[in-house]
Amino acid sequence: MAFWAGGSPSIVDYFPSEDFYRCGYCKNELGSRSNGMWAHSMTVQDYQDLIDRGWRRSGKYVYKPVMNQTCCPQYTIRCRPLQFQPSKSHKKVLKKMLKFLAKGEIPKGSCKDEPMDSTVDDAVVGDFALINKLDIQCDLKTLSDDLKESLESEGKNSKKEEPHELLQSQDFVGEKLASGEPSHSVKVHTVPKPGKGADLSKPPCRKAKEIRKERKRLKLMQQNPAGEHEGFQAQGQPPSLFPAKAKSNQPKALEDLIFESLPENASHKLEVRVVRSSPPSSQFKATLLESYQVYKRYQMVIHKNSPDTPTESQVRLVPVSFEDPEFKSSFSQSFSLYVKYQVAIHQDPPDECGKTEFTRFLCTSPLEAETPPNGPDCGYGSFHQQYWLDGKIIAVGVIDILPNCVSSVYLYYDPDYSFLSLGVYSALREIAFTRQLHEKTSQLSYYYMGFYIHSCPKMKYKGQYRPSDLLCPETYVWVPIEQCLPSLENSKYCRFNQDPEAVDEDRSTEPDRLQVFHKRAIMPYRVYKKHQKDPSEEAAVLQYASLVGQKCSERMLLFRN
Repeated sequence: MAFWAGGSPSIVDYFPSEDFYRCGYCKNELGSRSNGMWAHSMTVQDYQDLIDRGWRRSGKYVYKPVMNQTCCPQYTIRCRPLQFQPSKSHKKVLKKMLKFLAKGEIPKGSCKDEPMDSTVDDAVVGDFALINKLDIQCDLKTLSDDLKESLESEGKNSKKEEPHELLQSQDFVGEKLASGEPSHSVKVHTVPKPGKGADLSKPPCRKAKEIRKERKRLKLMQQNPAGEHEGFQAQGQPPSLFPAKAKSNQPKALEDLIFESLPENASHKLEVRVVRSSPPSSQFKATLLESYQVYKRYQMVIHKNSPDTPTESQVRLVPVSFEDPEFKSSFSQSFSLYVKYQVAIHQDPPDECGKTEFTRFLCTSPLEAETPPNGPDCGYGSFHQQYWLDGKIIAVGVIDILPNCVSSVYLYYDPDYSFLSLGVYSALREIAFTRQLHEKTSQLSYYYMGFYIHSCPKMKYKGQYRPSDLLCPETYVWVPIEQCLPSLENSKYCRFNQDPEAVDEDRSTEPDRLQVFHKRAIMPYRVYKKHQKDPSEEAAVLQYASLVGQKCSERMLLFRN
């Protein structure tokens, strides 16, 4: 068919929502509700259109919250990287990384990461057993034998680079480190005379850059008292030492803050490698075991998951969500029970069970790899962005590269490096990466951060990456977050589009054109429904059409038994 000229079509199984389940955000036992589908395969354009309608994926499970019924509505949020300027707190994180790489400096005291240990998670609907069941019932593609072998091996890191692997070296210079920037505990006792600079008796509002300039100015004044009035009263600073004011006030670009050169004797070296995870590239397979070990430590230390954690004597439906705190707290325990079952019943090796679940949720993807000539050099699809410090992996960001955006899925890191605020740092690197891809592929200009949950304090941090937009849950148009926040203060669920006449432009208007895959044959819904007598089947198909929109319903194949 003409609309599949570029390759295989998307094939999905749809599962309408039947029950409410426990919410991991507000702890409501029966408060959360979503619809979902299992993707046997999916084109990047179809997934782009789906996330622009409020869908998200985890592994091959794709889901959409029932926004006007769920207790904690989850709004799709995207950042606009081309206009992004790092905030003061973002610059602190980048500077902290700079100091660590240049001099090995580790911040003193408790360095709690911002609530971004899972900066780019997905909240998956359904329970853990459902996902495993669907994986078997739907006869999905599994990891290839050579990928499994790479898990069993010790996984020596391959030094051979594939043509499309992206490698970003991190070479910093000790920018102004030698200038002796004072820490927050330094007190300046010298108070200048009125009219000769800022009032140093009021330190809270002072910027570090201003303090450095003031110290240089005072030093110059001591060396050349005679030129003080001539040099500073007229122009505020000596022209030979400082650039023009207009130039100094211009903020640095994100790339300037990230990609600064390291001194030759730098303490550490950081590299960021982008490797394709599905289908797995040779670099991905060679480093999969090391990546998995980082994930295992992250789960045990950061989320304090332990197989010995006691359980309550009751049955709970818990969202399968790496973003969901309830799921995180029980993930390791669920793994432990699953491992015992596999070992006792199927005699599977204990360590192999955990690896299988890890690959199922964070490595496998329904997205078909595409490498069009006008696309990014690495192509479209699913990738792992690996952070290598001195030759070892310390963090991994799971991302999808789509026609219009980089979509973040998940982040895990070595707990030993929590002091580097890797959640925030990786988000800034992904924003910079999106800008890099935009240089060749102009339509790729957004960074999707998953869901924004205004009613959950731990999930509001995503609104700090601005400018950003929220997706209207009724008309599916993007609205600047500043315009949405007043409404969200008054109501958990909001229609952001202020035009009362506006409607979903891609709503399902011709359901008979929906494509169905039934008994190994592709047919329009008008043909399929002639052979169906179950009224619930028609309701499910029409609901699916309304949720995916007219375009996707005509392109994707809805699998029906």
